[in-house]
Amino acid sequence: MLWSSALVIGLLQLCAAKPLTKRWDDLAEKHSWVEIPKGWELHSEAPSDHIFELRIGLKQDKIDDLIATLMETSDPFHERYGQHLSKEEAEAFVAPHPDSVDAVESWFEHHRISTSDIAHRTGAGDFVTLRISVAQAERMLGTKYNVYHHPVSGQRVVRTLSYSLPRELHSHIDVVSPTTYFGTIRSMRATSFLQPNIKPIEVIASKTDSTAISAAVPASCGTTITPACLRALYNTTSYVPKATTVNKLGVAGYLEEFANRADLQTFFNRFRTDAVGSSFSTVTVNGGLDDQTDPGVEANLDIQYTTGISFPTPNIYYSTGGSPPFTPDSQTTTNTNEPYLDWVNFILAQSSIPQVITTSYGDDEQTVPRDYATSVCNLFAQLGSRGTTLFFSSGDEGVGGGDCLTNDGKNSKVFQPAFPASCPFVTAVGGTTKVNPEVAVSFSGGGFSRYFATPSYQTTAVNTFVTGLGTKFNGLFNKTGRAYPDVSAQGNGFQVVIGGRTSSVGGTSASSPTVAAVFSLLNDFRLSSGKTSLGFINPLIYSTAATGFNDITSGSNPGCGTTGFTAGKGWDPVTGLGTPDFLRLQKLV
Repeated sequence: MLWSSALVIGLLQLCAAKPLTKRWDDLAEKHSWVEIPKGWELHSEAPSDHIFELRIGLKQDKIDDLIATLMETSDPFHERYGQHLSKEEAEAFVAPHPDSVDAVESWFEHHRISTSDIAHRTGAGDFVTLRISVAQAERMLGTKYNVYHHPVSGQRVVRTLSYSLPRELHSHIDVVSPTTYFGTIRSMRATSFLQPNIKPIEVIASKTDSTAISAAVPASCGTTITPACLRALYNTTSYVPKATTVNKLGVAGYLEEFANRADLQTFFNRFRTDAVGSSFSTVTVNGGLDDQTDPGVEANLDIQYTTGISFPTPNIYYSTGGSPPFTPDSQTTTNTNEPYLDWVNFILAQSSIPQVITTSYGDDEQTVPRDYATSVCNLFAQLGSRGTTLFFSSGDEGVGGGDCLTNDGKNSKVFQPAFPASCPFVTAVGGTTKVNPEVAVSFSGGGFSRYFATPSYQTTAVNTFVTGLGTKFNGLFNKTGRAYPDVSAQGNGFQVVIGGRTSSVGGTSASSPTVAAVFSLLNDFRLSSGKTSLGFINPLIYSTAATGFNDITSGSNPGCGTTGFTAGKGWDPVTGLGTPDFLRLQKLV
């Protein structure tokens, strides 16, 4: 039986007016928690007219090609080694496919999102930020937003325990935030802590004490660390930077922590007198502040030791803010207030980026939704492709702190990897202590990701360790996961000036800026020789530069009620490949 022409025309008109492929009501879950994340509690429903910023991360069309390019330009055996991408070249890889743009814009149109609701688009167009009401977001994501309270930090945030997207959009959208990631600027962990049991050095050094060139490592460095200790330990004492008009070293700061200039001068007077009078620049991100009346332990530690080793290399402190605490005022636009995304998107928007950046913060990997972690990790790959080395401290809880129970409803005890240290496109830094020889410090974070697979650059080193471990800790860690830390450095008894007084500070927060400063000097050496920056260093340090590290063969990182992993010959998940030797690395890079 033939259809009448009138019926066919009618169906065609219906399809044109309302495409059958656009099923915006056919929602499928994107991510959910089985319970409220630990440390948070339900406060109230989110007011339906509360305005906030919703960030939509579109699928980056050629992200696999970008990662392949990153691996080629980072491989010392490849003909493209060191050929980093420009901002425009990197953006071309991560720009969404036109089909993704069309699909998302049609979805916006369906929900009556206008151009005036779009607060921001990244240069590549892969992230779009909307300024909308809670009611609008709930309709779009098939969810219910609530206000949650974090008693320890006092933070209140608007989040949800699950969210969904139309099935059609799952192949076009990678992540939406804020949704199920409860991490905030205030609730994330700094990986440093005061050590009142270690008596600080209060004596002001003479000029000869703080600048003398000496290969010997003073015995005092076994308990208290100064720039002179680190410069002697890691063989940078005799190197004088030359490429200071090009080379830069960045420090990412959060938690309303401010690096204090007056304290830096006191620090230089005590521990690096040839640097007196020099300083650093501050760049504020997302409402970040620069309160010189409120010096931060973490911020001062970072900037005093990056400058203390890399002087006279220019240093930049990035003060990344978050929104003020949630208030039930529907007219107040509340930023997503999540770590990493604000900062990394800001950095990627710059035409010039520091060749080395260090960050001393992190979270348990399992508290970060996989879609969010993957998106952030891919953004770090984009930074690496542009020639920047990203260092992250590995954490201060060994193989895991607290009860180490999973948050999937099963409450299984497993080692708890840290993020972003577990991202395969960053270089994670563990901690050591003592001298002659150095040993692993007990809090050094290390382990194996449950989100990311072992990258090819570390397969041989990691497999050797896992094979040697045998059946020990079976079931407690993912033997096929990205393993960290990659390298390590001193992390105990750092002498830091805070409010004019010297205090002892420990943590892998001290280790990361130390290694960052050493590699900044290596970049200076390359740049002054007409070469490019090192960029993403992991393929290099696991291959031709592996012999440029001091292997740490004793110590362990207990946690989760276990003795943790043990440092030994070769790579291990306590100290990685070991601590850097600048002079050896200089010959290898």
